[in-house]
Amino acid sequence: MDELARQLSVLAGNSPVQLLTDPFPEPVDIRLYLKRDDLLHPLVSGNKWRKLKHNLLEARREKTDTLLTFGGAYSNHLYATAAAGKVFGFTTIGVVRGEELAKIPRNATLAFCESCGMILHFVSRQDYKRKDDSDFLGELREQFGACYVVPEGGTNDLAIRGTSEIMPELIEQLDVAPDFVCCAVGTGGTMAGLVQTASPETTVFGFLSLKAPEFDLPIQVFGKPYRLETGYSFGGYARTTPELIRFIQAFEQKTGVLIEQVYTGKLLFGIYDLARSGYFPSGSTVVALHTGGLQGRSPALDVPL
Repeated sequence: MDELARQLSVLAGNSPVQLLTDPFPEPVDIRLYLKRDDLLHPLVSGNKWRKLKHNLLEARREKTDTLLTFGGAYSNHLYATAAAGKVFGFTTIGVVRGEELAKIPRNATLAFCESCGMILHFVSRQDYKRKDDSDFLGELREQFGACYVVPEGGTNDLAIRGTSEIMPELIEQLDVAPDFVCCAVGTGGTMAGLVQTASPETTVFGFLSLKAPEFDLPIQVFGKPYRLETGYSFGGYARTTPELIRFIQAFEQKTGVLIEQVYTGKLLFGIYDLARSGYFPSGSTVVALHTGGLQGRSPALDVPL
């Protein structure tokens, strides 16, 4: 095992599982655990380590020292890729949606990316739609040279290979297959990995964080129980409501665990709301995956209730 593989085997796995006692504003009759992928690393938190792990190994195997990827102005994925590049010595290039952003002060996410050495390349929204086109990727390679391309959000076959490692790790920690494993869904890579390795006793439950009523998983999965919930996006990606903010604040006060409003906050609200309505059988063991992303936490969450 080379040094990169050794370090990644430590950093991209074995996050703790925490039993949450009475974490919600009202008691619900489930046994709730939180899988703390937010604690994997102080910079690259959550499922982003899982998604990047095998991509970094493949880039190193191909002897490619430059990573090129895509994201919006508040992208957790850009943030994580920039940090991983700094930690492991990769040059990183972030293709950012919105050429107008080049002319204004950087927000905290993009400023962090640049502080890690990431080259930010701002493109129009029209050009950004070409991010999967081979001609566009060829133009980027002509401009920046040879590079290993990681797709927007980090989801590809290698990313799913990384997230598929969560479920066996979780079962070993609990010493039993849980009834439900729940995760927030953006591109679907984390949920796809969970479904791939879920035991027949476990239902994988994904909560979409964006408006996408026709959403499909990035891979075909047969014979595995899963459910995709579209009713807790709170208006769309990165959108929120006062109700969600109040819920997150109450959750944090009761548990001491920080979450954010883009992914994990919506996930936990959905679990709470469904538990109140009796969706989960009484006494069910439910695991929620904390996927990190705390750099995108809203300042509104720090305003006293």
